[in-house]
Amino acid sequence: MERQVSTFDLVILDCDGVLVDSEVISNRVLAEAVTALGLPMTLEETIATFMGRSMAACVAILEARLGRPIPSGWVDGFRDRTFEAFRRELRPVEGVEAALDRITVPTCVASSGPPEKIRTTLGVTGLLPRFDGRIFSADDVGRGKPHPDLFLHAASQMGAAPARCAVVEDSVFGVQAGVAAGMTVFGYATLTDAAALTAAGARAFDTMAELPRLLADPGALSDCSPPRR
Repeated sequence: MERQVSTFDLVILDCDGVLVDSEVISNRVLAEAVTALGLPMTLEETIATFMGRSMAACVAILEARLGRPIPSGWVDGFRDRTFEAFRRELRPVEGVEAALDRITVPTCVASSGPPEKIRTTLGVTGLLPRFDGRIFSADDVGRGKPHPDLFLHAASQMGAAPARCAVVEDSVFGVQAGVAAGMTVFGYATLTDAAALTAAGARAFDTMAELPRLLADPGALSDCSPPRR
């Protein structure tokens, strides 16, 4: 298999929706848990509202909408049910393993999820050995996405200058964080529309097979990517 030479020194990958196909699973469980709180939400609504955010940010939004604190133990219960679903259903994102095999520069993971969730999802899908020791969580920094803190922290720990880093994201909040960090952002357009990712500052693509080529030639956008506004 041909390995693609990159124009970057570091590739920072989001986890959910980029490495593991978890967004629909976790948001389905979240919609059920939020509805049980008395705030009915559909799968589509939870994706639009919470995808890419840290759990602390999600809780803050929920409490503001409910007008009261969420019950003690609600977050733990939601996570337990989500992990159960992951163990039954979770798979790697289609084509991501072959894409990773073709990337020659260092890679790491920077996710809004807590370390336990990141390691669980990567472990279930068999991807953990590829990133062990190079996993960074929103728990490591004061502010999660869309703030740049997590990506800047990952770059610092990996010894890479932000301007020489590529970020791979699938949410608008993640794209905004990468742009704010001064990094080149590639938006994997699956659950989030390519136009929304592009408007936030990403170079959109829709199949993982494209990623190594885009890292080598960031101008080589696919036909799915709308022009930058």
